[in-house]
Amino acid sequence: MDAPHTHQPVMCEEVLSLLTPVLNRPGALLVDATLGLGGHASLALAAFPGLSLVGIDRDPQAIASARDRLAEFTGRYEIHQATFDRIPEILAGRPASGILFDLGLSSLQIDSGERGFAYAFDAPLSMRMDQDQAGLTAADVVNTYSAEELARLFWTYGDERHARRIADAIVAARQAEPFSTSARLVSVIAAAVPATATRSGHPAKRVFQAIRMEVNDERHLLEQGLPAGLACLGLHGRAAVLSYHSGEDRIVKRLFAQAQADQVPPHLAVVPEPNQAKFRLITRGAVKPGAPEMAANPRSQSARLRVIERIKEDE
Repeated sequence: MDAPHTHQPVMCEEVLSLLTPVLNRPGALLVDATLGLGGHASLALAAFPGLSLVGIDRDPQAIASARDRLAEFTGRYEIHQATFDRIPEILAGRPASGILFDLGLSSLQIDSGERGFAYAFDAPLSMRMDQDQAGLTAADVVNTYSAEELARLFWTYGDERHARRIADAIVAARQAEPFSTSARLVSVIAAAVPATATRSGHPAKRVFQAIRMEVNDERHLLEQGLPAGLACLGLHGRAAVLSYHSGEDRIVKRLFAQAQADQVPPHLAVVPEPNQAKFRLITRGAVKPGAPEMAANPRSQSARLRVIERIKEDE
C-alpha cells in the first residue's frame, strides 16, 4: 500500500487555490469531510498557519494513518470517526470556513488487498469502509440481489454497458456455489462480457465500484451529507467536492444548482430578499486535473472538482 507520507492527494493545487480566499482568514476552520490519509489536510495546515481543521472519516485504519501524517500539527486539528452526514452534530454550531469532500476510495482502501475493494486482489467479499459496521457486505449483494437489482446497480453506480449480462452471469454462477471471494467474481464478470469490452478497462472495475457504493450507502450519504455540510458554512465559506464517477458528479451538480437557485417560482419578476439564493457557484462546470497530474497519477484521471460559496446567511 501507499505509505501515508508518500500518498499524493488528487488536484491539491486546484483545491487549495479555490479555497485560499476562505482559509487564509484569521481563525479559519476547514472541515475535511473525507479525511482519508490526511493528504489534503496536511497541505492545508502547512499552507495556512492560522487554520484549524476538523477531520471526519468512517475508516479507522485511515484515521490511524492520518494521525501519523498530521502529528506535526498537534493542537490544530481534531478527528472524528463518523460519516460526513454528521457534520452538523460534530461542529455543534461552529461555522465552517471551508469544507472538502473527496469522494470514493482512499489509496489505503484501494491498496489493502485483504479488504476486497480491488478486483486485482483475491480477498473475502467485504468492501466495508468501516470493518466494524453492521449491515451489507459485498458477498450479501452478489449472493442475494436479483438479476434486475444487480443490473440496475451496475448501470447506475458503475456506468456498465453490459450490466444485465454480468448480472445474469452472477446469478447463474451463484446457483452452483455462493460467492465468497473476489477472484471468482472477477472471473465470472470477465467471462460475461465481449472481449472488445476490455479495451476501455477491465469491466470488474466498474462492477466493484458499484458494489462498494451499495455496501457503504454512498449515494444516500452524499444526498444527505452534502446539503448538511452546506448548511454549516459560514458567510462566504466555500465547499469543494471531488468526485470520480459520473453518477456522483451528477448528484453534486444537481445539489449545487439547487443551492444557488432563488427559492421562488420560475420567471418571477422580483425575487423577495428572503427567497434569494444563499450560494453562488465558484466553478462553472467541473474542473479537471491537468495532463501532468493525470500522467503521474492515473487515479486522478476521472476526478471532477466543483466549488460553491455561501453568499447569504440563513434568516
